[in-house]
Amino acid sequence: MSVLILCHFALALFAAPLARRWGTRAFLVLALPPAAAAVWALTRWSTTAAGGTDTTEWRWLPAYHVDWALRLDALAELMVLLAAGVGTLVLVYCASYFDDRSRQLGRFAGNLLAFAGAMLGLVLADDLVLLYIFWELTTVFSYLLIGQTSDHKRNRRSALQALTVTALGGLTMLVGFLLLGHEAGTYRISAILADPPPPSAALSAAVVLILVGALSKSAIWPFSLWLPNAMAAPTPVSAYLHAAAMVKAGVYLVARLAPAFAEITPWRPLLLVLGSLTMLLGGWRALRMNDLKLVLAYGTVSQLGFLTVLAGAGGHDTGLAATAMILGHALFKAPLFLVTGIVDHATGTRDLRKLSGLGRRLPAVCAVAVLAGASMAALPPLLGFAAKEAAFQTLLDGSTGDRWALAAAVAGSALTTAYTLRYLWGAFARKPGVPDTGAHPVPAAFLAPPAVLALACLVLGPGAPWLQDLLGAYAAQFPAPGHPYHLALWHGAGPALGLSAAAWAGGVLLFLASGPVLRVGHALALRSADRVFGGMLLALERTALQCTGLVQRGSLPAYLVTTMSVVLAGQIAVLVVDEPWTGTPAPRLWDHPTQAGVALLTCAVALLCLGVRRRMKAVVLAGLTGYGTALLFVAQGAPDLALTQFCVETVSMIVYVLVLRRMPVYFEENFSRWRRLMRMPVALAGGAAVAVVLWIMAGHRRAESAGAAMVEETAHHGLKDVVATILVDLRAWDTMGESAVLAAAAVGVTSLIYLHRRTDAAEQPVLPLPGDHPHAALRTGDQPHTAPRTAWQASRYESAGLPSGDEGAPERTWLAASATLAPERRSLVLEVVARLIFHPVLVLSVYLLLCAENLPGGGFVAGLTAGVAFIARYLAGGRHELADAVRFKAGLFTGLGLFLSTATALGGLGEGTVLHGWTWHGHLPLWGDAHLSTAVLFDCGVYLLVLGVVLDIVRALGARIDRQIERAAPRPEEGRA
Repeated sequence: MSVLILCHFALALFAAPLARRWGTRAFLVLALPPAAAAVWALTRWSTTAAGGTDTTEWRWLPAYHVDWALRLDALAELMVLLAAGVGTLVLVYCASYFDDRSRQLGRFAGNLLAFAGAMLGLVLADDLVLLYIFWELTTVFSYLLIGQTSDHKRNRRSALQALTVTALGGLTMLVGFLLLGHEAGTYRISAILADPPPPSAALSAAVVLILVGALSKSAIWPFSLWLPNAMAAPTPVSAYLHAAAMVKAGVYLVARLAPAFAEITPWRPLLLVLGSLTMLLGGWRALRMNDLKLVLAYGTVSQLGFLTVLAGAGGHDTGLAATAMILGHALFKAPLFLVTGIVDHATGTRDLRKLSGLGRRLPAVCAVAVLAGASMAALPPLLGFAAKEAAFQTLLDGSTGDRWALAAAVAGSALTTAYTLRYLWGAFARKPGVPDTGAHPVPAAFLAPPAVLALACLVLGPGAPWLQDLLGAYAAQFPAPGHPYHLALWHGAGPALGLSAAAWAGGVLLFLASGPVLRVGHALALRSADRVFGGMLLALERTALQCTGLVQRGSLPAYLVTTMSVVLAGQIAVLVVDEPWTGTPAPRLWDHPTQAGVALLTCAVALLCLGVRRRMKAVVLAGLTGYGTALLFVAQGAPDLALTQFCVETVSMIVYVLVLRRMPVYFEENFSRWRRLMRMPVALAGGAAVAVVLWIMAGHRRAESAGAAMVEETAHHGLKDVVATILVDLRAWDTMGESAVLAAAAVGVTSLIYLHRRTDAAEQPVLPLPGDHPHAALRTGDQPHTAPRTAWQASRYESAGLPSGDEGAPERTWLAASATLAPERRSLVLEVVARLIFHPVLVLSVYLLLCAENLPGGGFVAGLTAGVAFIARYLAGGRHELADAVRFKAGLFTGLGLFLSTATALGGLGEGTVLHGWTWHGHLPLWGDAHLSTAVLFDCGVYLLVLGVVLDIVRALGARIDRQIERAAPRPEEGRA
């Protein structure tokens, strides 16, 4: 089971290259994983029909009782056959629906196959958390598929609406899952169903929250607005996601949990009322639609309400009818959507007011549509008739609430018959006054997928008893009545058949009275739910803007004062009320007089920051406080922390300086002396409060310190550096999270500066600064078609800007691109120093990386050290020097670092858990005895990531700003003029 799911995602990664190579034929290759899943499910039919199960279990997060647990039983067997079988046919259908010139074909194919894999995992999941993960994956892939044509506003809006509704429902459901798992003591679904927790208020709340997620997924009122708008997606998406797969997920979840929770308040009334209401509203709205897809979309909403009623009724016979109706609905609704795509493809329109005479022009397509439509209208001898007979009879034999739901079901069935006739008449009938619609022939391969599904309706109608064992195995989870219902095509003339006849007659009358029905519908129509949703979003946006305008005034000092005042007030309140200092040992002022001297100097520098008016001076003073803190770490005997602090402060100060080049010399806000005196106490009190809180927290430690255990664990592995071991082994999860946040922050910062592609190879001509050498700027050439020149494409003489004829006596350059700077902007001393220290600093960074097991160092410090080496070359030679030093994009280092760290973490799965550590010991030629541990590999990833982040920031805040300054500078000719 796990292999089948993973195969979907693995092949989806290659969808784009397959589509580029084979065009639409790639869909036939991509159909192999769902086809294999369908074949595998068929081989397990006898086992699941007999009440057996197939399980796969892997301990994933044992501390949280979350497992990779998959389980195939009767209900999962049915859903796998639908998700995989219909998915296979839809992928085959796509090979004819699209052509090789379709935009983003590979992305669409990959998303569709990945969705099929997520749906397969959803119906097989036997763990609530795992089910939620696959649930949200279907939401994400549905969003991508609906928004496939993202250049159309309607597609973007529909995709966002579907994502908003279903994702909010999913988050609500997650809270319900957590409550349910807490009440049951396990997240294993099969265990919860076998031994459900006793009724309680918490359990009722969990049930309601879970049902919110299920109802939003299956488009049950009031969440039904997203499904009709999702018809903006390509027709294959509508046939698969919105008829056979995604929208069935909510019904599936209801059916899965019904055996254990149908008696929990308010399960049954909530589902019966909302399901019945959805069935009537959806069917009534379908009668007013003129787009064939919208007729089917609102019909799908109506049918989903019917399925919710049957699955939520929570009885043996209704459970049997629900599973039969789930199968029947997929087999008749999916081919109707596919036929709609064929009609649109052949004629160029889906407007039933413009279609006429297609029944004669496309008789085979019409026959398939009539067969599927007859099953939707529940006409014998089709599967739809057998399933609806079962539904009517089981609801009739149920409780009072079931019989009220039966009345709504009969009315909804009449509406189903009416909109079925409207669909078939609108698509294929010849209409008076409308010319016959032209249509090109439909290839057999194009019609085959819907034909197979429609024929299944015809075969499984008389063959309904064949389904009894499988569907009955699910129904057996409910208490069986004295005379249980059995699936069959014909049960004789009885009340159920009479109700069906009444529904047919009512549907025919509604269709014949379509004119009055439309007028009544428009007269009774309330405000569109879509408009209500749009109004709510607009109101939310306006409220957010007003709140933002109220609290965001653009004054950083005001933000800091507000934040510190709130934090300070909270801390003072806790200190006054609880008096936590009672029993806290008095703090020692220092362990050594050196600490006192460094601390006093650091505090003095910090106090000087309060009165600074120049930005550069404030940065220098703030940096000195950081260096003072690093000296305190040295005095305290923490070299790792001191080394990290020194590197961070150095890089931070350089970054600040680079930013300050584009900012005024003085702070723009002019504060009066009174305002400055008011803010100083807030800053001082904030620092004092933090110090007091740290003192109290340290003094109230009750448990044993973890330091001794960590030292012992580190020594057990033959290591000495405890800090580095904590970062890359004992607390590697934290480091992974921090690495991801660091990479995301760097990408965010640089994205705000880079408005175009991150490349130095195609820059516009850069104008020289006033006073630069006349040829200092690298030009794009005098000819119209000359390719742009860069620092590493130009010769050393062009880079140096020497006049023609002076090539024989070039100036000595210590750096590759330093000659691109104007003479007065060059520093020979800085160039020499940068040249001399560059390689030693890089070697030092590698040493700090590899020695971290036993000496101060580590990937983070080593990455910052390497970054300082490249910063030195940039400061000495400018942006062209940086480009010459680093030929690769900074994002490559960041991506490789994340990949290496993640791969090392996942490699631990070989031993059972993520980030499981191992060490290799061996002997290398010329090296001698050596060992390599996963901690070192993980640290190498951190090294590359930090180096990439530093380079990205320097290129954004340094090189990019340099280009902006150069472009904004006047030409030398303009200055002389």
